[in-house]
Amino acid sequence: MSEPQQGLSYAEILALAQTAEAAGLEAFFRSDHYSSFPGEAGLPTTDAWATLAGLARETSSIHLGTLVSPVTFRGPGNFAKLAATVDEMSDGRLEVGMGAGWNDQEHAQHGIPFPSLVERYDQLEEALAIVHGLWTEPDGWSFSGRHWQVRDALFRPRPDRSGARHPHLILGGDGGPRQARLVATWADEFNRQSATPERLREAYGRVRDACQAAGRDPETVVYSAMVGVLVATTPSELRDRVRAQLSMLGSRDDADAWLAERRGRWVIGTLEEAYERLEALAEAGCQRIMLQDFLPRDLEMVTLLGRLATG
Repeated sequence: MSEPQQGLSYAEILALAQTAEAAGLEAFFRSDHYSSFPGEAGLPTTDAWATLAGLARETSSIHLGTLVSPVTFRGPGNFAKLAATVDEMSDGRLEVGMGAGWNDQEHAQHGIPFPSLVERYDQLEEALAIVHGLWTEPDGWSFSGRHWQVRDALFRPRPDRSGARHPHLILGGDGGPRQARLVATWADEFNRQSATPERLREAYGRVRDACQAAGRDPETVVYSAMVGVLVATTPSELRDRVRAQLSMLGSRDDADAWLAERRGRWVIGTLEEAYERLEALAEAGCQRIMLQDFLPRDLEMVTLLGRLATG
């Protein structure tokens, strides 16, 4: 899970994705942001879906996707077409993350409306219904919502998923009651962000309850987590990476204190320490882990992540 808004060019994103593919990682995700953070403001940023289209043609096996695309950036009809196009370009390797959006500053900087959280969730609920409908409902399908309407839909090409209902659709967040209901209704995967074992158990429980209330088998949902990552082969190498991380973040924090504060919530340390952390998340019900990398130019660490994942 990468954060290319930290100033990465397309060439750097490509190197990151190809390194992840060569390392044997299952998927490469990127954020969908237009302003640079964390770290220095004003760095170059790229459009997530333009770069995913390029990666679709310049990789061959790794899955590709966003975590997550905000509904404020992507109107549902356009988004359904965009994702279906990139899915075709990747030969069916696309995974689609959708969310309500949260960074008000980047919306203001780019002239993108940023309504209240309640309204953004209203928009997300309609967008999920429309994206799902355009991908799966019969020709002539219509939808009437407060924010968007669809009349006599005719959507081509439809994503071909060989038996799946649509491209793998991920909703990410804290798994509150409303989000849990949206997962149960539309999603193939729920991704708990800022995950600890305790948070995972609570959020996964809410999603399972929502599935049962909706008459859906909870086991048809993939339960995943997004976790910050910083790993190394030796303690000395780890300290070097902590210093590099602080430099990229523009932080003056004490390195030891910064490391200690994150040990309980990141996958961090030597590979042996990282394995222990992964096992704790798995015991909490996590079936898939997105390793959130804030050192995207450190390709050696990406190769280590491959060893961690395939260990």
